[in-house]
Amino acid sequence: MDQKTEIKRILTSLQSASPSGFAIAFHIRFTTPDFLFQTYPKAWTDRYSEQGMVMKDPIVRWGFAQNGAIRWSELEAEDEFGIIEQSRGFGMNFGIASAIEDGGSRSVAGFARSEREFTDAEIASLGDALAELHKLTANKDGMSDDLRDYLQEMSVKFTHPSA
Repeated sequence: MDQKTEIKRILTSLQSASPSGFAIAFHIRFTTPDFLFQTYPKAWTDRYSEQGMVMKDPIVRWGFAQNGAIRWSELEAEDEFGIIEQSRGFGMNFGIASAIEDGGSRSVAGFARSEREFTDAEIASLGDALAELHKLTANKDGMSDDLRDYLQEMSVKFTHPSA
């Protein structure tokens, strides 16, 4: 299977596994990712951006400092700005943060659902998918212009589906 097909397959599976949405920032350098995929509700991402929540978000802070995964419920004590509580108003009642650093590059993700906590098996599966996407989108050996254009196009389609 080629890279594009595999990336699309994994992203599509993540949509099913995270019915209330996800956000994945790939290959973050300083605070800017090479690629960002978001499927959280638009009203939430608008509020999040307008209020500059990214550097206050306990999920992001955890993801910059750790590898692995943690349930959002375990981060609430560190959420002095109430970001996790606010996200519940948008159907994101339960979630996990997942992060990986490999090859000198870090990717951070949040996955959400409305009806229940993610199981340990689901968390492991999401972590495996993040690790695979991290590898597939790495550009340490140089990325073809075609693949870079495809990833940017996919990022727009996932983040702004009506565009």
